[in-house]
This record gives sequence, structure tokens and C-alpha cells, in this order.
Amino acid sequence: MIRTTFATITALLALALPAAAADDFIASPTLRASVTVTSDVVRVGDLIDNAGSAALIPVYRSPDLGTTGTLTVAQVLSVLRAKQVIGVMTGDLKEVQVTRLARTLANKDLETAVASALERRFGLGDAANITVTFDRGVAEMRLDASNSGALQPVATRYDARSGRFDVAFEIANDSNPAPTKLRFTGTAIETVEVAVLTRDIERLDLLKSSDVALERRPKAEVTGEPASRDRSVGMQLRRPMRAGTPLRAADIVKPDFVVRDQNVTIIYQVPGLYLTSRGKAIESGAEGDTVSVLNVQSKRTLTGVVTGRGQVTIQGASQSAPMAPAVEQTSSLKRDEAPAPVDTAALLRNLVQAPASPAQIAEAQIPQARVSQAQAK
Repeated sequence: MIRTTFATITALLALALPAAAADDFIASPTLRASVTVTSDVVRVGDLIDNAGSAALIPVYRSPDLGTTGTLTVAQVLSVLRAKQVIGVMTGDLKEVQVTRLARTLANKDLETAVASALERRFGLGDAANITVTFDRGVAEMRLDASNSGALQPVATRYDARSGRFDVAFEIANDSNPAPTKLRFTGTAIETVEVAVLTRDIERLDLLKSSDVALERRPKAEVTGEPASRDRSVGMQLRRPMRAGTPLRAADIVKPDFVVRDQNVTIIYQVPGLYLTSRGKAIESGAEGDTVSVLNVQSKRTLTGVVTGRGQVTIQGASQSAPMAPAVEQTSSLKRDEAPAPVDTAALLRNLVQAPASPAQIAEAQIPQARVSQAQAK
């Protein structure tokens, strides 16, 4: 076998060519400080520049996928000499780092791939709401860098009762016509985002921000519409509930501002007038609810709207007929005669004791106007 070295070739060419030509066409082999490889072996051409025909000679096994190994310059030169590669320029290098490139699939990437393969199939919903757990803990997976294709599901099985899945994927490989195959098994459960109580809550307690946390729970645990955290804060429960219980929209109600048999303030509002009276609630209600109250002065039962804590407002005269038209319809006075003034004290008494409906308040006002007109005649 003919043994040829870089030093011999370089010397012969240097003698045969002018110095300038040698500088133009012949470059000395130079050791690299940092090397990256994609295959499972390190070759001479990976370690040194200008390796020539010796570039394809394998010299080392590559580090593990995605890792970096370090070699001293003395070790590298020793291996190169064993391969008949000498005359390598090293400069002031002390070591060489060799990194093997890899494609890394993080655990989250794999979970997303499985969830996407199951999305809107087998009775499941969106992939974003599917929680995937692998049978074996998969922190991350490293593949050869040549596996550049996307994860393509080729076989999918799922048991809706147990939540078990078995999904097979294929990845296109740049250096191999046959795709790389991957298979994963585990459980996949559809979840929903729901407000969860952080402590035991009684029925009359108002939910505070610290009482409610947002969590993902299996959809099967939340029957009905789940309650959001924003919607729950400031509300009351329909019944006492324990910490850790997920809240449904049906579990929460607006807080009662008026409670049955509670002493309340009755507010009468008519144009230009604002009267208050003592009352007792006949039924409970939240803000905006219509409830019945008893006026303790007149002993009349009225209907109004809850407008605050212990406060019921009766809007009556805002829709009643204007006083001037009522006078014209019931009066026999001429146009140039002024109508008699309305008895304001009597009107106030009627507002306190009269029912709250606009028609009844109008009926209470009109007779007084007629009396005044009759006197004016």
C-alpha cells in the first residue's frame, strides 16, 4: 500500500510550482477549534480545513445527539497520524470541541402533537383543552438532525371511557427515504377552565378575589356551564360549598340587597319630588329585582325595584299624565282664565299612601284638580 502524507504532497507541489502559485493553490491543513457534525461519526474533513482526499476518513464516534465533547489537540493529532494524516497546523489551540447537532422535541411539542391528532375526534373538543399524559415520563426527545419533517399522525386510537390513546407518527428524513417512526401511549382528557373555591364558603358570604382561583378540571367534573373567575367575584352561592369545589354558573347568584322581613327604606320618586318612608320587605331580592314591600305608615303593600342595600325605589309619577293637560280636559274655564292652584300637601299625602302605578297616582291627582277648578268657578 502506498502511504502518502500531507507533508510529502505539500513539499512536492512547493518544488514544482513558483512560490506565488503555491500560495494561491495550496493551503495547509488547519485544525478547527470547534466542530459540528450531523452523522454518528466524525471524519477528518470535520476536524481540519483543506483535508483534501482524506476528508472522508472516519476518526471518531460522534457524541450523543445534542451534546458536545472535548478533545485535546494531542489526542486529535495522534489519531490523525494513525490515519496517515500529518503536517496539520494547530496554531495555539489546546483543545477541540465537537458538537453533534440534533432535532429536539420538547415534552410540550409532543403533547401538542398528540392533542392535535385527537382534536375534534372521539367526542373530544379543541386541542387547547386536551390534557395529555404519557405512560413514560417524556422530558424531551432528541432525533438525528436529518429528521426535518413535521410530525404526521398515521394511526390514532382512543378509548373515550378510559381516556387511553395510542398514536403513531412519521417524520420525513432527509438522508433516508424511509421516514422515522414514533409511537406514544398514555391518557388524554378534555378539560375546562373553571373558578374553584379556595376555602369553605357559606351561602350569605360574598365571594372575594382571594376566595376564587382559576384551574383546569376534567370536563366530566363540571356539569353545566363553568363559572369564570371574573363572574364569580362579588356574587353569593346558592348553597354552602367546600374548598376545592369547581363553580358552575348555576351555583352563583347576585347578592340579596333586600332580605324578607328586613326593615327597608322606601323611596318615592316623582318629577321634582323625592320622599322616603319606612317599610318592611315582603320578599328578598338582588339589585334590579322587583319586590313587594309594606309601608308601615299606611299599611299598604307596594311594589318597587331594589336599588341598594335595604333600599326599594318606587317610580310612579314619572309616567303619569302632565298636570296641565289633565286640567284642560276636566275644566270649563275659558282660555284666558287661570286655573286654581293644586293642593301640594294633598298630593304629598297621596304619594305616600297611594299605590305605585302611574295610573293610580294620576287618579289620585285629577280629583284634587277638579275640586280646585270647581271652587274657582
